[in-house]
Amino acid sequence: MINFNGNILDNNNILSIENRGFAYGDALFETIKVSHNKVLFLEDHYFRLMASMRIMRMEIPMNFTMEYMEEQILKTIEANALSKSARAKLTVFRNSDGLYTPNSNDVGFIISVKQIQDEFYTLNDSFYEVDLFKDYYVSPSLLSTLKTNNKALNVVGSIFAKENKLNNCFILNTNKQIIEALNGNIFVVKGTTVKTPPVNDGCLKGIMRKQIIDILKKVEGYEILEASVSPFELQKADEIFITNVIVGIQPISKYRKKMFSSEVSKVLIGKLNVAIRLN
Repeated sequence: MINFNGNILDNNNILSIENRGFAYGDALFETIKVSHNKVLFLEDHYFRLMASMRIMRMEIPMNFTMEYMEEQILKTIEANALSKSARAKLTVFRNSDGLYTPNSNDVGFIISVKQIQDEFYTLNDSFYEVDLFKDYYVSPSLLSTLKTNNKALNVVGSIFAKENKLNNCFILNTNKQIIEALNGNIFVVKGTTVKTPPVNDGCLKGIMRKQIIDILKKVEGYEILEASVSPFELQKADEIFITNVIVGIQPISKYRKKMFSSEVSKVLIGKLNVAIRLN
């Protein structure tokens, strides 16, 4: 069952072939974790979506408040009889006909949900190998920071990773700086300094990225920097990890011939779960 503009419907024959999200990638989405009927990081998701809709010049409906968004997500989870934890995907698309130029900026939305196992965040210490994906590059701009469904690079990169028996790949921008992984933001640890690429390098303005930056600012003994990351820095790093709202923190075991520890990841995962319980 899915939520289509506030109505719970069977997941069949919902979208027209003329849907602009399908035809032109004229859509945004938020991937959201829900634990025991609590929408995690709701405010951050909501304000990122609102800012993204404005950048895309979409008309924001008057009733599309943060409370409405939460209500619709929980309504969809209840309709699917999911318990404990769920992954919700909220997709917002422009409703109108037209070619590249839409006839109006009105929007519709779809919410789909899937059960996931972990109620909170656990650290996956299994072997995790990454490399660079260099077939295509991201051109840094305000649009590259949005979570749109124009994800061709991520799809091709994921196929490349699978073909090469990798768990993930790092994406580079046109300046040949590393900006993110295929499915999340990255953090590079060297000594007591933790660095993550800045948004103006072209990386996604990740929700979990924001949580980890906020946590690191409060942890004594560590310095958090938002600064460009070159591929050469990875070989010298002590630790690298990927973040997204579903997994939380994913430590990297190996990049090329370099092996990494996961000490900072272990510290942060505990503090992340504490922060969730307190909110």
